[in-house]
Amino acid sequence: MKIAFIGTGVMGTGIVNNFLKNGQEVTVYNRTKAHAQKLLDSGAKWADSAAEATLNHDFIFTMVGFPKDVEENYFGPKGILSVAKTGQILIDMTTSTPTLAKKIAATGEKIGIGVLDAPVSGGDIGARDGKLTTMVGGDLASYHKALPILASVSKKVNYFGAAGNGQHAKMANQIMIASTMLGLAEWLTYAKASGLDLQETLDTLSAGGADNWSMDTYAPRILKGDFQPGFYAKHLLKDLRIALDEADKLQLDLPATKLAEQLYAKLTDDKGLGYLGTQAIIKLWKQWA
Repeated sequence: MKIAFIGTGVMGTGIVNNFLKNGQEVTVYNRTKAHAQKLLDSGAKWADSAAEATLNHDFIFTMVGFPKDVEENYFGPKGILSVAKTGQILIDMTTSTPTLAKKIAATGEKIGIGVLDAPVSGGDIGARDGKLTTMVGGDLASYHKALPILASVSKKVNYFGAAGNGQHAKMANQIMIASTMLGLAEWLTYAKASGLDLQETLDTLSAGGADNWSMDTYAPRILKGDFQPGFYAKHLLKDLRIALDEADKLQLDLPATKLAEQLYAKLTDDKGLGYLGTQAIIKLWKQWA
């Protein structure tokens, strides 16, 4: 089984490392080769373009930043679809738009190529430890073929049906994450202002009904002053904007998600802190600025 992986950011690096540890042959491509150097040192091969990475590989994964990057890597002049052949399976793990997922799938169907949208949740730790939650939409036969390799880097893989539905499931995930991140920032701010011992408060809340993944993952980092990205704040902002756009199409009003988008926009666009982790949202409160 030969794997190509396009996009070696925080998440992609963790996933590829696990493929390599599992004995898979992996070729990588990234816009900046230096960002892939650790993977190359670990045994991955290098390709000079998405098209070159696609040639002679069974599974072609993409995990890039924004929908425009997905579009370029699939439909660009040196993109995947310029050289993809019948029998290959294309798997986009980027959190992107359902509309774009459907477009890629429709193009793949015309030329006999299986396409899956398979965004993930679990952050840098999940990617590192091979314990991601993977949400899949697309061709069912391709899903069954890809399931063993997806399961090798996931603690849970769920199939949601037609192309784009993996992305819809990820939007539901991001809507939930956004609210828990705001709750995390506000309870820490409240506890700090009232003079509570923050570590003791965290230990107590983690043992009760307030416990959640965001708190368990990011509160310890905040208390250590660690704002390095497990997941970029600018990427969560992108996801929230996709979710709100899709909500408009469904004629839904999501006021809590709108508030989260406004606050992450302030953090990212106004303060220029989008390259920090999502836990940096707490810097909007003066007690943590």
